[in-house]
Amino acid sequence: MPRIVVDVMPKPEILDPQGKAVHGALPRLGFHAVTDVRQGKRFELEVEAADDATLAEVHELAGTLLSNPVIEDYAVRVEA
Repeated sequence: MPRIVVDVMPKPEILDPQGKAVHGALPRLGFHAVTDVRQGKRFELEVEAADDATLAEVHELAGTLLSNPVIEDYAVRVEA
């Protein structure tokens, strides 16, 4: 069965306190190469077929239920 992945991230202009907290902890843990962290969400949806109709439905789902379009962007991709 195909899997559709929906990644939801805060829009660039939106503050990301969780990402900032992770970024702030990295030097204390000895990780110095990371210059910024943004934290988002990942949804994995199993579907019968990843056809155009299903992808359109997932885009509608992502834009209404899985993300808040005021403060978040989403990306949809099909994994084998």
